[in-house]
Amino acid sequence: MALITKPLIFNVTRRNPELILPAKPTPHEFKPLSDIDDQEGLRFHVPVIQFYRNIPSVEADPVEVIRKAIAKALVPYYPFAGRLREQAARKLVVECTGEGVMFIEADADVALEQFGDEIRPPVPCLDELLYDVPGSGGIINCPLLLIQVTRLKCGGFIFFLRFNHTMSDGTGIAKFMSAVGEFARGAEAPSIQPIWERHILSARNPPRVTCTHHEYDDVVNNIPIILDDDMVHRSFFFGAPEISALDGRLPPHLHRNCTKFELLTACLWRCRTIALSPDPNEEVRILCVINCRKRFNPPLPAGYYGNAFVLAAAIANAESLSKNPFHYAVELVMKAKTKATEEYVKSVADLMVIRGRPHFTVVGNYAVSDVRHLGFGDVDFGWGKPVYGVPAKGDVGVVPGLSSYYVPFKNKKGENGIIVPISLQKNAMDVFVKELEIMLKNDNENRVVA
Repeated sequence: MALITKPLIFNVTRRNPELILPAKPTPHEFKPLSDIDDQEGLRFHVPVIQFYRNIPSVEADPVEVIRKAIAKALVPYYPFAGRLREQAARKLVVECTGEGVMFIEADADVALEQFGDEIRPPVPCLDELLYDVPGSGGIINCPLLLIQVTRLKCGGFIFFLRFNHTMSDGTGIAKFMSAVGEFARGAEAPSIQPIWERHILSARNPPRVTCTHHEYDDVVNNIPIILDDDMVHRSFFFGAPEISALDGRLPPHLHRNCTKFELLTACLWRCRTIALSPDPNEEVRILCVINCRKRFNPPLPAGYYGNAFVLAAAIANAESLSKNPFHYAVELVMKAKTKATEEYVKSVADLMVIRGRPHFTVVGNYAVSDVRHLGFGDVDFGWGKPVYGVPAKGDVGVVPGLSSYYVPFKNKKGENGIIVPISLQKNAMDVFVKELEIMLKNDNENRVVA
C-alpha cells in the first residue's frame, strides 16, 4: 500500500436505505433496559468500521451474504429489530416490534490500497461510508442499528455499523457482529447464545448509593458548548519503546504492578490537562471505562450483550496533576480502577434511579476506553479478519474531544502497539504534542505523532 500524501477523496453510490427484518417471526414484547444501560450519558450512537480485503477464492457478493446473515442474527438478537420507548421517569424499554434494522448497499470508486499503508482514525470520508439517513439518529422510536456495506473497486469491502449505545457496549455489539459473521459463514446458530437478563444490572429495591461516584458530581455548566469545527483530530502510536519510556519514569515499587493501560492513561491525562491549561485549582477527572462482566460473582453470562461497564473516576486539581512526578497520576489511575467492584456497579444503578439518570460529569473531564480485546478484529464474514476493525473515530458522544479509544494497531514497520485518537482545539493540540514528546524524550523524536 502506498503512503497517503494528500486527502483521500472518492465517490460512493448508494441504493435507497432498507429495513432488514428478522428471518423468522420473533416475540412482540416490552423489555426494560438495565439501569446501567439507561443513563443520559449513553444516549448517543457509536460508529464501528471494518475494512476487508478481496479474497479471490470467495466469489460471493459481500452485500448479499451480510444482508442475509443480519436477518438470521436478528432472530436470536430480536430486540435490535425493535424500537426504544420512554416510559415514566424517563425509563427506556425496547418494544420488540420486529421492524428491523436499517441497511444500505453501496459501491465506492476506491480501492483498499488507496487508504494508505496504515488505516487509522480518523478514517477519511466517514459520512460517505455510513450515510446518516434522515430521522435515523434519534434515541426514541428509531432504528437501533444502521449498517452500510460498501463494495470497493478492488473487490474488498467496508462494513460500517452504528449502534445505539443504550442497547449495548463495545463488548455487546462485538458479540452481535460475530454472530452475523458466523451466520455469513454458514452456521445454523451463534456459538454464544445472546442473553437479555438486564435485571441483573438494574437498581435494587429500595435503591441505595453505597459508594462515592465522582464521575457523576454536580458541577456548574456541565455540558459546555464546543464546536466540532474548532477541533483538530490526530492519532498517536504507542509501541514497546514508548511504553518502556513511560515505565522508565516510575519508581521501582510501581514497575511490576503497573499495566500498559494505567501508564498510557496517566500520560494522556497529564499531557491533555497541561495542554488545556485550566485554572490551577480546578478539579480535573479521568474516567476509565471498566468492563465489569468478570467482576461479578458469579461473572455475568457469556451471552450478556448489554452495557456492563462503569466509569471509574480519578480526580485531582490541575496544578497537582501537572507539576507532580508522573507516578502521581499513575497511582491515581491505579486506585480508580480498584473501585470497579460488583457493589460499585450496583451503586451506580441505584444512583441512576435516585438522581434521575444524570449525565456523567463533563467539565474538566476526559474518558478513555480500551477496545483492544473486545473482538472487533476477529469478526469474519467469510473474507477473513478485517485489515482494520474498531470504532470509526475516537470522538463520540455529546461533547467533542471528551473521549479516546485505545485501539490495537500494527504500523507499517510491522510493530504492534496501541493507537489513540485524540481531539483537541488547535492551540491545545500543539501543546499536547510537545508535552507528549517530553514524556517520551528518550525515544526517537516525533515517533508517536501521526
